[in-house]
Amino acid sequence: LAQAQDPVFSQFYAAPLQFNPAFAGTTLAPRINLNYRNQWMAVDQQGYQTFAASYEQSIERLNSGFGITIMADDAASGTYKTNFVNLVYGYKLRIQDDWHIKFGMEAGLIQTALDWDRLVFGDQIDPISGFNDPSGNPILSQEQQPVNLNNTVFDVGAGILVYNNNFYAGLSVKHLNTPDQNLLNVNENLNVGLPMRITVQSGVEITLERGNNREEGSFISPNIMLIRQGDFGQINAGAYLSFGKFFGGMWYRHAWSNPDAGIGLVGFKQGILRIGYSYDFTISSLQSSPAGGTGGTHEVSITINLDDSRSLKRKQYKSRYQDCFKMFR
Repeated sequence: LAQAQDPVFSQFYAAPLQFNPAFAGTTLAPRINLNYRNQWMAVDQQGYQTFAASYEQSIERLNSGFGITIMADDAASGTYKTNFVNLVYGYKLRIQDDWHIKFGMEAGLIQTALDWDRLVFGDQIDPISGFNDPSGNPILSQEQQPVNLNNTVFDVGAGILVYNNNFYAGLSVKHLNTPDQNLLNVNENLNVGLPMRITVQSGVEITLERGNNREEGSFISPNIMLIRQGDFGQINAGAYLSFGKFFGGMWYRHAWSNPDAGIGLVGFKQGILRIGYSYDFTISSLQSSPAGGTGGTHEVSITINLDDSRSLKRKQYKSRYQDCFKMFR
């Protein structure tokens, strides 16, 4: 029985709530993240497209952050669609000197939908005439259509972050209740729920040039992320570099059993707006397959961070912005 797997953004820093709900409220003012991922464009039926959006707001007097995340995943040009929506809450505690710990929770819904008419089964293919019979008529399948082609289930997750001025480490677990998003009736003794997704991430922030309330500084942030979901897993390691109004990065992603991709990032930020583009270059055996490779993966992110408005620059510089989350802002 095949296991489902969540879409994963290469620009994880620009979709923090999609990885760990404890990131909720790491800015003073509201922040909006928009993400688009087009994976394996050269694959027949255009592979996978993923859209995501999130909003978060910190409430300092409550040491809390609140947010909402939305994600839509489209496989094979709309054949199979999955939509996620979650409400997110994070709570911050100071544990010692400049060390803090944040707890996060999320709860929401997952909706799956199948376009049955787009599917092609083995009994619809004639070895001589293809998809049509000798008279030119389309061959109909004898497969029975499921009663329900849509399914909506409840989903919960949690996470934790520990950080200080220069270091962060986090752990999150999504789908704690392993929701059953199947559209088919299967053996009740089988575990058919969506597997829990466990994410461990860590990084450091090294200041290269200090900024002030008028000019951006420069820093480099080496980081690593491990993800495990069912039988699938990946390790993502690399570094993010910010220099003035520009930023970039390089990462290497390794699947459990084989090299997967190299990731390159370039971006620009001005005021409250940040735009990033990344490309995943496939280095696994898929790139040299007879089908002609995957075409790589394109990803675009847009962040609107009202913390970067002029009215808040001075407050940022003097207050709590002595932490390691500049890469995520």
